Amino acid sequence: QVQLVESGGGLVQAGGSLRLSCAASGRTFSSYAMGWFRQAPGKEREFLAVIMRSGRVTRHADSVKGRFAISRDNAKNTVYLQMNSLKPEDTAVYYCAADSEGGLPTTSYTYEYWGQGTQVTVSS
Repeated sequence: QVQLVESGGGLVQAGGSLRLSCAASGRTFSSYAMGWFRQAPGKEREFLAVIMRSGRVTRHADSVKGRFAISRDNAKNTVYLQMNSLKPEDTAVYYCAADSEGGLPTTSYTYEYWGQGTQVTVSS
């Protein structure tokens, strides 16, 4: 069982940056691939980035590649999402998720555990 708690969301102007954090409970954090997703009102949940258990390999969605970066600190049981050059269309609730199957999953149904989400609002 893993419990995930996101933080770091808020209101930012277009062009600004935010760093989201996702703290995980339990001793087996390093056993999970960790992903970030977002969901805007009226839209489906969108994959953003995933990082392998070791942290050595990552994958980012084309929509955020070059602007967002996922990282993790297994000693702190935390995964991060650094978001730069934010745009109004990045406004959404951002979720972290954990997947015990490994690899670099990009589909939401693969993930077993989810955080409650943190709101990111980008003003123009």
